[in-house]
Amino acid sequence: MAQAKLTTAVILAAGRGSKFWPYNVVRQKAAFPIANVPAIRRLVDTLFALGISRIIVVVGVGAASVRAALHGLEGIVYAEQRRPEGTAAALLAASPWLEENFLVLAGDVVTDADNLRALCTRFEAEAPLAAALIQPLDQESPREWLVAHQDGDYLRALEGHSRGGKHRLAGIYALQPAALAYVRDNPGVMTSVPVGGMPPLEAELAQSLQMMLDDGHAIPAIPTVGYHVDLDKPWHILEANHQLIAAQCSRPDESIIPASARIHDGAEIQGRLFLGEGCEIGNRVVIKGDLWLGDHARVLNGAIVDGPAVIGSHTLVQNYCQIGGYTTLGAHGHYGHGAEFDGVTLDKVYCYHYMEIWGVVGQAVDFGAATVCGNLRFDDGETLWQVNGHRARPTVGANAAYFGDFCRTGVNAIIMPGRRIGVYSVVGPGVVLYDDLPDRTLVTVQQQLTTRPWGPERYGW
Repeated sequence: MAQAKLTTAVILAAGRGSKFWPYNVVRQKAAFPIANVPAIRRLVDTLFALGISRIIVVVGVGAASVRAALHGLEGIVYAEQRRPEGTAAALLAASPWLEENFLVLAGDVVTDADNLRALCTRFEAEAPLAAALIQPLDQESPREWLVAHQDGDYLRALEGHSRGGKHRLAGIYALQPAALAYVRDNPGVMTSVPVGGMPPLEAELAQSLQMMLDDGHAIPAIPTVGYHVDLDKPWHILEANHQLIAAQCSRPDESIIPASARIHDGAEIQGRLFLGEGCEIGNRVVIKGDLWLGDHARVLNGAIVDGPAVIGSHTLVQNYCQIGGYTTLGAHGHYGHGAEFDGVTLDKVYCYHYMEIWGVVGQAVDFGAATVCGNLRFDDGETLWQVNGHRARPTVGANAAYFGDFCRTGVNAIIMPGRRIGVYSVVGPGVVLYDDLPDRTLVTVQQQLTTRPWGPERYGW
C-alpha cells in the first residue's frame, strides 16, 4: 500500500573529508561550491523544490562552514555529531526528529533532481523498510567505493571497496523509522568486505542496510537517471562542475538580459546569456557558448570565453585573457592580461599577466606573474595520486593542478602535473614544484651564483 509523501530529510555533513585535501581544511566538503553554489545548498534547494519541508542537517567537523552555506534558509534543524564515528552514528544524532519516513543524503553529493524524484516515487509506491539510490561505476574502480550488488531491481548484497561490481551506493537512501533499530545496532565497522579487506572502525550506514538484507528485507535499488557526483576527492570537483554546467546548457531556457546590463556592439556572442544586474560585456569580447554572469561581473577588452562558463558576481575578466569551456570563476576575482584559465576557482582569485592554469583554485589565491601548470606528461599518461597513503588513478583531472585556499605563487613558478598545494602555502619565484606541498609551507629555490669582472675591455677597447 502506498505511503504518505516524504516530507523529511536528513543531510549528513559531519565528516573530516580527509581524501578531499586541500579543500577540507577551511570548510566541511559539503560546503564546497559547485558552479558558485555550495553543494549542500544546492541539495537543500532541490529538496525544498521536491516538497521536503523539514530538513535535519547533522554537523560536526567544519560545522561553521555548513551553517554559513545554509544561511538565511528556514525549515532547517541542526543536530551535532560530536566525534566523526561514521555515517550510521551521524544518522543516530538526528533520530529524535525522525518519527515519519525520511530521506538520508550525504551532504557532499551533487545530484540531479530526477534522481531524488525517482527514489521518492519508488519508496512511496512500495513502502519498503529502506530503498537506496545506486550509480553505475563506469570508469571508476569498485575498490574506491561501497559496491551495490543486485538481483534485478533489488539489492542482493553490499560490499565495502569490493574487487568487483558494476554499481556503487550513491549516498542517498529512503528509510522508515523502524530501520533506525538497524542503525542503532550497527557493529561500528563495515564487516561486509572482501577477504583481506581492512575497514576502518567507523559505523557505516551501508552495514546497517546489509543487516536488513541479512534479515530478509527487500531493499529496492534505484539507478541514477541524471548526473550524480560524490565529492570524495579533489578531481571530483572538476567532474561535478562539468556535469552541472552541461545540465544547465541542456535546458531550453531563453537568455536573461536585464535592462541594467550593457553589451557592446563589437562583442561576438555565440550562445545564450544569463546575466545578473549591472553586468557588462565589452568590445572585442568573444563568447563561444552559454554564459552565466553574476551581478556586476564584467567581461571586457578582447577577453575570450570558450563557454559554456559561469562567472561570479563582481568578477573582472579582461585584456585578452582566455577562459576555458565548462569553467567556473568565483566572485570578486580578477583575470586578465593574457592569462589562460580552465577549471574551477573560488572567490577573490587573482590570475593576471601571462600565465596558464588548469585545475581547481581555492579562495583568495594570488598567482605571481607567469605562473604555469604543466598538464601534459612526457609519457602522455595520467598522474597516479597518493590519497591518504592509497594509490588512486583519477578518471578526470589527473594532470590538473590543485591550489588550496589562501595560498600564493611567485613569478615564474611552475606546477608539474597532478600536484596539490596546501592551504596557507607559498610556491616561491622560479620554483618547479614536483611534489605536493603541505599546508603552511613555503618552498623557495636556492640559487648558486658566480660573479666575475666584465667591461669594455672584453670587447677589445
